Amino acid sequence: MASSRSRSRGGASSSRPSKAKSRKSAAPAAAEVEVVEEAGGLTIDDGIPILTTILLLVAFVLVDYVLGTDYGAGMFFK
Repeated sequence: MASSRSRSRGGASSSRPSKAKSRKSAAPAAAEVEVVEEAGGLTIDDGIPILTTILLLVAFVLVDYVLGTDYGAGMFFK
């Protein structure tokens, strides 16, 4: 069985100086936070449903136009 060496944990018997600092010595500095309000108005999240609704209405009217002019079966165009 292999013999283990004893390890010293700091103190006077250590050959290297300790680099560890106390955690209680310095209090963390409080960072200031500036609150910035966003500008009003529509965003991309507001614009996508609006644009989709408009495109669906235009597509419905165009399909009804084609059905009315070519086949005489449109609801708005005959």
